[in-house]
Amino acid sequence: MRACGGWRTGGRLLLPPLLVLLLLGCRSDAVQSKSACHREAKSDARGSSREVTLAVILPRNNTAYPWAWPRVGPALHLALRRISRDPHLLPGYQVRYFMENSEDDGGNCSDYIAPLMAVDLQFAHHPWAFVGPGCHYAAAPVGRFVSHWGVPMVTAGAAAYGFFNEKSTYSLMTNTGPTHKKLGECTCHIQEHFKWTNRAMLIYSDEKMDDRPCYFAIEGLYTELDKVNITTEEFVFAESKSPLDYEAIIQEIRMKGRIIYVCCSQDTFRQLMIRFRRASMPLEEYVFFYIDIFGTSLSSREPKPWFRGDPDDAVAKEAFQSVIIITYTEPQNPEYKEFLQELKVEAKRNFSFNIEDTLTNLIAGSFHDGVMLYSLALNESLAEGEIPPKGETVTKKMWNRTYYGVTGPIRIDEHGDREIDFSLWDMTDNNTGTFQVVFVYNGTEKNISQVPGVRFQWPGDGSPPRDIPLCGFKNDECHSGVLPMLQVMTILIGFFLFFSTIIAVFIYRKLKLENELAAELWRIHWEDIQISNMEKTLRSAGSKLTLSLRGSNYGSLLTTEGNFQIFAKTGCYKGNIVAIKYINRKRIELTRKVLFELKHMQDVQNEHLTRFIGACIDPPNICIITEYCPRGSLQDIMENESINLDWIFRYSLINDIVKGMEFLHNSVIVSHGNLKSSNCVVDSRFVLKITDYGLASFRSEAECDDAHSFYARKLWSAPELLRAEGPLPSGTQKGDVYSFGIILQEIALRRGAFYLEGELLSPKEIIDRVTLGEWPYLRPTVNPQCHSEELGQLMQRCWAEDTVERPEFHQIKILLRKFNRDSRTNILDNLLSRMEQYANNLEELVEERTQAYLEEKRKAEALLYQILPHSVAEQLKRGETVQAEAFDSVTIYFSDIVGFTALSAESTPMQVVTLLNDLYTCFDAIIDNFDVYKVETIGDAYMVVSGLPVRNGKLHAREIARMSLALLEAVRSFRIRHRPDQQLKLRIGIHSGEGQRAGHMALSQRQWCGVETCAQSLPALAPALKIHVSAATRSVLEEFLGFELELRGDVEMKGKGKMRTFWLLGERNGV
Repeated sequence: MRACGGWRTGGRLLLPPLLVLLLLGCRSDAVQSKSACHREAKSDARGSSREVTLAVILPRNNTAYPWAWPRVGPALHLALRRISRDPHLLPGYQVRYFMENSEDDGGNCSDYIAPLMAVDLQFAHHPWAFVGPGCHYAAAPVGRFVSHWGVPMVTAGAAAYGFFNEKSTYSLMTNTGPTHKKLGECTCHIQEHFKWTNRAMLIYSDEKMDDRPCYFAIEGLYTELDKVNITTEEFVFAESKSPLDYEAIIQEIRMKGRIIYVCCSQDTFRQLMIRFRRASMPLEEYVFFYIDIFGTSLSSREPKPWFRGDPDDAVAKEAFQSVIIITYTEPQNPEYKEFLQELKVEAKRNFSFNIEDTLTNLIAGSFHDGVMLYSLALNESLAEGEIPPKGETVTKKMWNRTYYGVTGPIRIDEHGDREIDFSLWDMTDNNTGTFQVVFVYNGTEKNISQVPGVRFQWPGDGSPPRDIPLCGFKNDECHSGVLPMLQVMTILIGFFLFFSTIIAVFIYRKLKLENELAAELWRIHWEDIQISNMEKTLRSAGSKLTLSLRGSNYGSLLTTEGNFQIFAKTGCYKGNIVAIKYINRKRIELTRKVLFELKHMQDVQNEHLTRFIGACIDPPNICIITEYCPRGSLQDIMENESINLDWIFRYSLINDIVKGMEFLHNSVIVSHGNLKSSNCVVDSRFVLKITDYGLASFRSEAECDDAHSFYARKLWSAPELLRAEGPLPSGTQKGDVYSFGIILQEIALRRGAFYLEGELLSPKEIIDRVTLGEWPYLRPTVNPQCHSEELGQLMQRCWAEDTVERPEFHQIKILLRKFNRDSRTNILDNLLSRMEQYANNLEELVEERTQAYLEEKRKAEALLYQILPHSVAEQLKRGETVQAEAFDSVTIYFSDIVGFTALSAESTPMQVVTLLNDLYTCFDAIIDNFDVYKVETIGDAYMVVSGLPVRNGKLHAREIARMSLALLEAVRSFRIRHRPDQQLKLRIGIHSGEGQRAGHMALSQRQWCGVETCAQSLPALAPALKIHVSAATRSVLEEFLGFELELRGDVEMKGKGKMRTFWLLGERNGV
């Protein structure tokens, strides 16, 4: 808020000079076609008249602005009409205006569009004055332009303090509406009236977008309060950020303010007061002035800004007892009320806009009065003889002047700003929670007066709160000069007890430490360790624990060629597998230093450090026993090409090293001194742990079989340690960072320690060149193709020659987080994540396969139902044996095609197949509508039965008869694809049998006895397109009384002799 001294600090840049130059070259007639023009002519009796042109720049559509054109336009019409009707005002002149929109495409005031419109209007119409803009950022560049052009500017918006503060820049700007400077003056008089002369707190919402109303309102308060030496504390928040941290705001209020001015939306302010009350803050010690200049929160019939009809109303009502709302004072003169009625009519008639009864109408009235005031000043200037008069002349006649307009007496001060009145609203009835105006600030007289007859009382004892608490905001100002003897004694006793406690704790810890050192809790006897040949067991499990190069103290030992690993020494202690590191010393002298080192090893425990279990000092088995990690060392993992590690796993390993080393550097051990990839081991949970740390005086220098092994294990050593005259067993922290850089290169390239691309140097040659330290310094190869650029830069920083340039491990941790968001997780977490993803994929795959299986099952069942009767198919699905079954009465349909053999001979095989496929597809579709079962199709023969496998009484004959008629009808219209003109000749035979045995034997064998034989013979004895019916079927059909049958006569049936048969002609409708 310290930037409030100049409002432009929160603003946007104005038009660049080049754009202004381009605008100056615009054609003056470019805007005429799109300008809204309104003329008000004088009476014809005046004779010829000249024009006074006004340029209006306001938002055209966004009526959320109080100065939007649908709100202000009707007021301007009324003003011009009044000027036209007044014979003493601008005689011989007619006033017209051209209006342009200051909005962008989003409906917001634009500091780019407004000056464009101003330039267009200036060069197209050469206006005598500008009316508007109302928005701060739009008015700023226009105000600069009009001052340069010498054209007066009248507005009732643009309330920012910066327009007053830079009056030389806006020298021709007159504001006939409220300004935030006057709001600031009002707050100064409020502070003075209630004797708050020291401090105030300003809390407001600022989104740094649109017109920033709260920012500019608070700017007026801050600047004016600063003039009277009142200290202000500010707190800014953004309402769009959800959730809003109300607790932080309340904490700021508690620590910095008691007289608080708040500017934000009414819902946010209500929620703040609810939180404030629920925080058990004393209402009598605080007062909140809510800046609601247009009275939006008081717009209901009964002003209750706290009321929402929700469960929080009770708390809000109680909290609002400490709230005073600041608004503009609505004019009460008769002219204003009459103006509002005319304004509503004009807006409805000519702007199709309904104006509501709110304080925003004060802005429309102020624009009306501004145009009237300008016309008076212009009239006086014209009387002096200069046509047109200079803008400065007209402007000065408007300043330092009082004019009575529709909004009441208008006092324009010497800076061109209107003196405005403010109202202070307070809850006058705690039962109903209704707010009323209790104080009125008179801007002209500069005083605050209480409204007569209105009750006003502060919460608590009725007195106003103090702007600074009696004991200060931190209760640090309530100390008397002389302390009573009781307090002195209490303090002395307290100090005595305090120091006595410290001494007792120190003695206790000292004794405890000595007892622990004497108890030798770390000691493990060799007899308690079970040594077994676990090498074969570990090999069979595929688990190696290799912890360093050959000749190292602990772990994986390589030959001089570096291609052979042996297993770490392990044993069993208290039922757990442990790692054993032998110390090449004949005996250990337990000095106090050694005891402290062993004690520190017991105390230092971290997830990324191998746990120290104990030590054995029984000669010749002197060794260190630590936690066993079965996954092997980092070096083994990196050199095992069969293990494929993606970068998520690699970053997990790197992150584990950093965590372990950061903890180690902050512990009593201070540094590692022997950090290398073989001293980084992985446990069963894929967590990397650092080993071989601490016990610097306990350990011994390992014996080396050859020079190659000696120098190979120094590849991780920092240059300054290699140059040191004496050995540094515990190393340095910067040396550990160098070693970490070498490990990073191992992880990134997986080419071994200190890999040099294109150079074949022995370990001794590498160590010699690193120790020499000549420029260019010898360092491992960095290959950006194998790793990220950031990781390569981190390597180079870690192995920098100058130790100051090497980062600390806590800095490395931050860097890793920046370029790898998964660095917080370890390998196990990543594995679990992948397993979860794999499980989800498996679930989807199982679901997909299940659906495919069900679909195939459905198809198989459909095929089975086509081959076998449904009941038989169900028995087969259940694995049951299908039993032969006898049926009392069934009807069999049999048909074939006349001349099919000749037709087949004259057709190709594919044509025959197509013919049968089309025919039987048609038949199958038809028989689905009847209670029948298709038995088989052999060539052109088609056999259907009804009455089995599900018995249907005597309906079988009717079903077959109806089906036969339907098939015959379909055949009449059936066309052969390769012979479309040839009629397919179908002949049909139907026979019913009583007491015949039918069924399925041996799963598929059927036996129809004579019924089938008779049915097969009937088609052969019938002509084409005829249905041949046996007497047995005819007897059943006669019971249904609906079928038309005709006697065919007696025919000779093979094996049956003569049999009387009939023709089935059709079925009578309605029977």
